[in-house]
Amino acid sequence: MQKMKVILVAVLALVATSMKPSEEIKWMDFNAGYSLAKKKGKIMLVDVYTEWCGWCKRMDRDAYAKPEIAEIVGKDFIAIKFNPEIEGVTYTFEGKNYTGAQLAGVISNNQLSGYPTTIFINPKVKKTEIVVGYKNAEQLRPILEDLKVKLK
Repeated sequence: MQKMKVILVAVLALVATSMKPSEEIKWMDFNAGYSLAKKKGKIMLVDVYTEWCGWCKRMDRDAYAKPEIAEIVGKDFIAIKFNPEIEGVTYTFEGKNYTGAQLAGVISNNQLSGYPTTIFINPKVKKTEIVVGYKNAEQLRPILEDLKVKLK
């Protein structure tokens, strides 16, 4: 009977450790994310997307949904989802108010050429990097590693 208890405990411990909750990116809207990035001194990862963009949905699935990407983003960035086509929302950036389309122009230095586009902003030192286009997890990982150092 004692041997059975030991085996049962070992099996339960093994199952419990293998059921680690999966990492997921905790996305914020632009205004909340910008405020938090300034407060914490972190780099903003702004995923500029649209509802109709198939490559945006694919990047969500092929990159942002991967645990290794979610871990890096969660540790070193403030993750922001930003759809510049949403009407009726006012965004605040560097003390000024903008529509979505206006903000997209401002944060991309008027270089937004398609979707998805990922814009990395360090609001503390006012540095920005723009990465245009779809990236899978293998392509995105070195970009994240590079920019978390480059934008500090």
